[in-house]
Amino acid sequence: MVCSVTLEGEELWLLADRAVFWPAHRCLLIADAHFGKASAYRSLGQPVPQGTTTENLRRLDRLLSTLPCVQVIFLGDFLHGPGSHASGTLEALRAWRVRHAGMSLTLIRGNHDKRAGDPPADLGMEVVPEPLLMGPFALQHEPHAHPSHHVLAGHVHPVYRLRGKGRQSLRLPCFQLGARVSLLPAFGAFTGGFAVERANDRRTFVIGDHEVWPVG
Repeated sequence: MVCSVTLEGEELWLLADRAVFWPAHRCLLIADAHFGKASAYRSLGQPVPQGTTTENLRRLDRLLSTLPCVQVIFLGDFLHGPGSHASGTLEALRAWRVRHAGMSLTLIRGNHDKRAGDPPADLGMEVVPEPLLMGPFALQHEPHAHPSHHVLAGHVHPVYRLRGKGRQSLRLPCFQLGARVSLLPAFGAFTGGFAVERANDRRTFVIGDHEVWPVG
């Protein structure tokens, strides 16, 4: 499902698959995919689930099949770490790239990209430092304010706790739109999250049951 918002005079679609579509540029924005995170943990001897990269790519396929998208910009942390260069992870990414050979791909380096190294050249991805300025926005990994542009960033993996009766609560991934800095949720599965709070100068939108809705 789509939740349309206006930010700095631009229409943005907040997507339940934890990404943002910018219709004016036909651009999909994805933060913190962390491809190969499970592989990286297994390379260290940690027993973690398999199939996270496959599931993330399946969700990305679904988005690209339904949106009029010509470019994907990753706001940092495309690969999780050096162990993410496992053959299974790279083969899955290469197969995905073949399915979307005409798509323009850009990666804005995040802190994990600096440890993992750039993606293989045969993925055909432009890799740039932050910020990448587009229209009124500074596309970044780190959520540091920019002197002239509104920042769209990742890194934090924001989640919001919805509280019910008694001790009942849910931690849900969220978008948080601020006055000068806005946060995207982590796209990748198996990424964890940092709890954020509501504030008068921020709009919070939680994701659950395949929908996006504002926190009142």
